[in-house]
Amino acid sequence: MTNIGDYAFVGCESLTSIYIPNSVTNIGNIAFSGCKSLTKITIPSSVVNMNGNSFLGWSGDLYNESKAFVYERQVLFNKDKTTLIAYRSKEKNYIIPNSVTNIGYNAFCNSESLTKINIPNSVTNIGKMAFRGCKSLININILNSVTNIGDWAFDDCKSLTKINIPNSVINIGDWAFSQCDSLTNINIPNSVTNIGDSAFHGCSSLTSINIPNSVTDIGNMAFRYCEKLPSKIKSDIINRFGEKVFE
Repeated sequence: MTNIGDYAFVGCESLTSIYIPNSVTNIGNIAFSGCKSLTKITIPSSVVNMNGNSFLGWSGDLYNESKAFVYERQVLFNKDKTTLIAYRSKEKNYIIPNSVTNIGYNAFCNSESLTKINIPNSVTNIGKMAFRGCKSLININILNSVTNIGDWAFDDCKSLTKINIPNSVINIGDWAFSQCDSLTNINIPNSVTNIGDSAFHGCSSLTSINIPNSVTDIGNMAFRYCEKLPSKIKSDIINRFGEKVFE
């Protein structure tokens, strides 16, 4: 056995212990999510790869024996700390180390106690679902190093009132800011060329948005249920990109 696949043990609520043999080299995304009775997991020395946050939704004790990773202060990184893999801390404020260039798939997902995050200018990519469900996150400043905001990156961040999208971002992924109920305005910089499907779906407090000429495509339902957007802004968007963006 060399691989523990994505979702391998999801929802195994009665599982109380597990031994990962030294033949395993890969552990998949959310492999142990929902294992409520599992108190301990040890990453063996043989593991060299994780496809996302393998421990999302699991709160037991994690131990690391692999030189391919660094685990400190309940945060898991790859060995050179360029990718933040899993944030397992309950700290309300967190400063991402300057070595990090990539915030990984599901890295902070459902960190409901997190209220403030500092993203350094070393970060170039905010991965899929990176901050999804961070319901207490109030505002976030993304610096000019970031070029991509992945799918569902800030989905369901209910308390998020303000976000700065820098003039380096080219792509805003599908569902990137969907269900951000408290977000009132957004400025899209002229570096952005694409806004994905349902990117701002359900942003019910959104009253202002600026879409520059650099944007050539906006996906289906990008602004569906953005009910407070003024009719003038809606009509301008529809004239440029079609009714699909609201349907």
